[in-house]
Amino acid sequence: MSSSDTPTNPSTVERAFRTALYDSADASLDTGASLLAADPAADAELARRGEEFVAALWGRGWQPADVVRVVRRELGDAPVCLLAELIRAQAPRDRVRGRRWRDQLAQLDEVLAEAPPRPDRFSHATAVLELYRLLLRLPALEPLQDAPSHGSGRTNTAGGSGGSGGSGGRMLARIRALLAKAEATGFPEEAEALSAKAQELMAKHSVDEALLDAAAPAPDAPGACRIGVEPPYEQAKAVLLDAVASANHCRAVWNEPFCFSTVVGFEADLEVVELLYTSLLVQAQSAMTRAEAAQRAGGRKRTKTFRQSFLAAYAHRVGTRLAEAAGSQVTDDLLPVLASREVAVTAAADRLFPDTVSTRLRGVSDEVGWTEGARAADRAQMRSRPRLPSD
Repeated sequence: MSSSDTPTNPSTVERAFRTALYDSADASLDTGASLLAADPAADAELARRGEEFVAALWGRGWQPADVVRVVRRELGDAPVCLLAELIRAQAPRDRVRGRRWRDQLAQLDEVLAEAPPRPDRFSHATAVLELYRLLLRLPALEPLQDAPSHGSGRTNTAGGSGGSGGSGGRMLARIRALLAKAEATGFPEEAEALSAKAQELMAKHSVDEALLDAAAPAPDAPGACRIGVEPPYEQAKAVLLDAVASANHCRAVWNEPFCFSTVVGFEADLEVVELLYTSLLVQAQSAMTRAEAAQRAGGRKRTKTFRQSFLAAYAHRVGTRLAEAAGSQVTDDLLPVLASREVAVTAAADRLFPDTVSTRLRGVSDEVGWTEGARAADRAQMRSRPRLPSD
């Protein structure tokens, strides 16, 4: 082995990294930013190293939406724009990914469209180093994969969504439209009717997918996705997501430190869980706002404990109603199919998360908040799964 006698000088980027990335002190961050700000020729290497950090995160189980969530929470909106630029720049050199990954990349376009003007070089370098410092310290996560394509030969189409083909995509589009109308209307009766219709379509969609899989020579294996569970009142939100997941033949595991739950299930059911959880959360927020307004009109000041208790009761009651509905929806025709899928989902979840612990709701102490939350959940009507058509 040969070596050169000529010593190599570290680049500006390398010197800045040695100073700033491995030391949490603000002074070291300023020193590193000063080095970068004084050397415009270092910009290309700085961006390239950032793309390498992003690629390393993918190898540690992270996905674009996960990183966006944690960066926004820890550093604010401006560094999210820097992150989006890095992810977009790295994407052409990445391996082929699934639909969910592509959807997450597409969502970055909205972030980039609202990017503020770039600040002075020192401020920009400081923000970049803060971002890189955070990215380097993120731990490994459980690696997820999109649900595989159906063994029955059903494939995604340009108009499709999820694991189902064009008809499944159209069904999910109808469900999304109904939920959007339910969330937007100011009339409770109309919201209830729209939500009920959406739930009916969700149930039929899940049944159809299960029966198609049962007829296929090689049914799908379960997949998994991560759904953000953001503060405040994240514990109650995690309970709500768990209830929605369980009612739709999925398993949810909450990661409190990084504000998401991983939902394991078959692709069609994962789509339903995302849709229904988002809709219920939006409707809960709207109902809580109205309840607080009524309390203030009555001269009673509502507090954080009211909102925590409201959402906890809402999650608890929705979970109860979903469980009751699920128990009455299974026909003799469908029971063997669902039992097989449940075994597959449980096995997949246990492989991903061999060690889990149960968590109890905390901070539920406002009786009025609990009562109002339960009433709001009762107004979120959910119909039973339609019976299978007879042959």
